[in-house]
Amino acid sequence: MEERRLIFKRGENVPLLGPALTSRSSMADRRLILRRDDIIPVPQKMDEEIASAVNRALFKQQAPAHVWIMNARRNAKGTTTAIMHQNATAEMALLYRDIIIKAARSVEKVIIDVEGNESWERLKIHTILLLRYIGKGTEGLQKMRQEIQAENEGVAIPAQVRWLSNPRIIREREQRGEIKASSVVFIVMGKKVAQRLVSKGVNAAGLRYKVEPYKNAGPDSLCELRCGWGHIENQSSRHQPKCGYCAGPH
Repeated sequence: MEERRLIFKRGENVPLLGPALTSRSSMADRRLILRRDDIIPVPQKMDEEIASAVNRALFKQQAPAHVWIMNARRNAKGTTTAIMHQNATAEMALLYRDIIIKAARSVEKVIIDVEGNESWERLKIHTILLLRYIGKGTEGLQKMRQEIQAENEGVAIPAQVRWLSNPRIIREREQRGEIKASSVVFIVMGKKVAQRLVSKGVNAAGLRYKVEPYKNAGPDSLCELRCGWGHIENQSSRHQPKCGYCAGPH
């Protein structure tokens, strides 16, 4: 048996990759961002030179054949966006983060970091007390945005938190005593962060809220307030709820 056993060895300096891809990666997952020092003027270097330097360095380090940059483009501010091969992802490339930075800096010394392209994920929270976030002297939902970022590690909200329904209608219903709470929508950076919040909830002002993915209204959308298809609950804010069984007003 000992004579029939084959031993496959790998390079000690080559990091292990995750599960092999079975199909082409999406463009968003393949996008790699090379950050630069904004204070230093953009150097007059060709984008192709960065891709060349990085690919040669990856080959030298015996990276898998599909882990290489197809093209690289800089914007007006000097940030370079690199697109990985169709069978690779930015996450795979980041296993070679130090190698990529060193190679890119050999072309442009102003490059300081490399990171994956983070998607923006929309989430919603129900039963937000209007007393704390709507009306004069409450600071509005800007305060809630700050609370969420301060009390949840790794959560970045790139845009303002917004009411799921029209703020004017919410305010009118509150003044009439019809509602005391409503729902909000907010955006976080990264799918992993969004999945964690949906799984574990989010903290704000010492309270823990349940988080759900936010979906835009469509033909297959089910309104949980009116129990009807084709719209969502924020479009039913002027109406009384209906029962999902008998369509009665309860």
